[in-house]
Amino acid sequence: MSAETTTPTAASEGLSGYIEHHLTHNSSTVLGGSFHWDSWLVSLGLGALFCLWFLRAARRATSGVPGKGQAAIEMVVEFVDNQVKDAFHGDRRFLAPLALTIFMWVLFMNTMDLLPLDIGSGLVTLFGGQEAAHHTFFRMVPTADLNTTVAMSLTIFVLTLFYSVKAKGFGGFGKELLTSPFHSDGAAGKVAMVIPNVILNLVEYLSKPVSLSMRLFGNMYAGELVFMLIAGLLASWITFPFGVLFGFLWGVFHILIILLQAFIFMVLSVVYIAMAQEHH
Repeated sequence: MSAETTTPTAASEGLSGYIEHHLTHNSSTVLGGSFHWDSWLVSLGLGALFCLWFLRAARRATSGVPGKGQAAIEMVVEFVDNQVKDAFHGDRRFLAPLALTIFMWVLFMNTMDLLPLDIGSGLVTLFGGQEAAHHTFFRMVPTADLNTTVAMSLTIFVLTLFYSVKAKGFGGFGKELLTSPFHSDGAAGKVAMVIPNVILNLVEYLSKPVSLSMRLFGNMYAGELVFMLIAGLLASWITFPFGVLFGFLWGVFHILIILLQAFIFMVLSVVYIAMAQEHH
């Protein structure tokens, strides 16, 4: 999150306490696990905002000269559709909207990192008072939460398996799992290759959601942490000018990271689903 409007808590709490406070989720125990309410609420709200924005634009779209808003949305839709067309040569009626949803939703969630760093604490203070801000936490970047990125990656993983079975059938999927990538002509050789093939295929399948989730989480978590470290420079009048300068430079650079990570997550999701439907 942007550090330009950081409150004096970085000075009063100390940098380590300030960072610890801002890295703590508003969570509760649900079904024996930790449920992060802040990530869930923000991601759900941003998803609803995306749906309402594009639905409104679709209803108000005209066939004539488009306005700036309609032109911007058409550019995004065309850009995503071209990416899907390059990676997948089948029916895009489901995959193209899915890719658009992934790109815009991840982009919205990543963009929350550009908001003022203490906006979460400010909202808690506004509605709950100053005392509540010390005990109630609210993180504004859902993609800096591993729970969010893992959940999205597992959804892509399930879709990958679904489309693989849909394209090849259970028999074809099972045969590919047992006989690919190592092939053998003899019956004994085929049996001998079953275990290596299963191990390699499982590693390949499981590595996709892990890499997909960790890449997005790692980049956004690191970016958020850098903003918190820059906030420490704003706590002193001696280092304040350097904090403003570094905060501006990192914010500009972070815009590229925000866009790139949304693009990578979308493209890899499309590629994984497209690969799942290929026959080996």
